[in-house]
Amino acid sequence: MRAVVLLSGGLDSYTAAAIAKDQRFVLCALTIDYGQRHAREVAAARAIARALGVERHIELAIDLRAFGGSSLTSIDPVPHGRDLDASGIPSTYVPARNTIFLSLALGWAETLDARDIVIGVNALDYSGYPDCRPEFIAAFERLAALATRAGVEGGRFRVHTPLLTLGKADIIRRGVELGLDYGLTHSCYDPSPHGRPCGSCDSCVLRAKGFREAGVPDPVLLR
Repeated sequence: MRAVVLLSGGLDSYTAAAIAKDQRFVLCALTIDYGQRHAREVAAARAIARALGVERHIELAIDLRAFGGSSLTSIDPVPHGRDLDASGIPSTYVPARNTIFLSLALGWAETLDARDIVIGVNALDYSGYPDCRPEFIAAFERLAALATRAGVEGGRFRVHTPLLTLGKADIIRRGVELGLDYGLTHSCYDPSPHGRPCGSCDSCVLRAKGFREAGVPDPVLLR
């Protein structure tokens, strides 16, 4: 069975892809270079794809900087030291990003005659993004059935979200069980010009918390 996996270069997408591989899926990886300020993650996705031995890896450039609307795709500053329990959606939310990414994955899956898509969304440690919720995933599966020739002809697309109900520490523990090298990954939203993580953006804080609670060192910080 082939599955199209959205591979960002972060630890969540790496773990989700590895779980799919462990479930005997043949992986076709899709990485989107959307003009994100942390483009270092695209190089990380490349390394992860090699480590996973994917059948094919496509890097697709869709420059969302033309729209803006996010501190990841504009000159607006990335928040640092934000209260992660605060209400509201942070400025790092990229408008409709997962909808766009899943639509691209769906298009590729249909050409591959594949019916499975894997995405590393998480409904617990997710910074409040609306497109990481189970309701969104269920709605996209319904859309896929209506919007594709394969769906109209009776095929059923499934969006696999193996991390949906896991906390970051549980995700890391699962990855460690699978023997993953998290030193290949990149999570920081606002890295230095040399790619070093800032340590204080939402993504860095959630990552640090996850490794701390999992009781294992973050290999990125050991370099």
